[in-house]
Amino acid sequence: MEAVLWYVLTGTRGGVNRVRILRALDDRPRNANQLAEDLGLNYDTIRHHLDVLADNGIVRSSGDDYGAIYLPTDRVRQHWDVVETIVENATD
Repeated sequence: MEAVLWYVLTGTRGGVNRVRILRALDDRPRNANQLAEDLGLNYDTIRHHLDVLADNGIVRSSGDDYGAIYLPTDRVRQHWDVVETIVENATD
């Protein structure tokens, strides 16, 4: 999981926004529309990043597709120290 987090959050385009999304979801679970509004990003952009995060086991959804609520997976929560290290490195 550590390698996946480093790759998805720093090794690809969009990593900065994925970090923002993940931190927002850690604060409280939200759906794609709420994330778009709260982060000031386009809905389609949010959907793309959520798909990447979900495909890599970083977030999971609960509920139907349109209104699905997203939250970090338990596996990511077990490696949250890696996420914090990535955030620290991104802001240096």
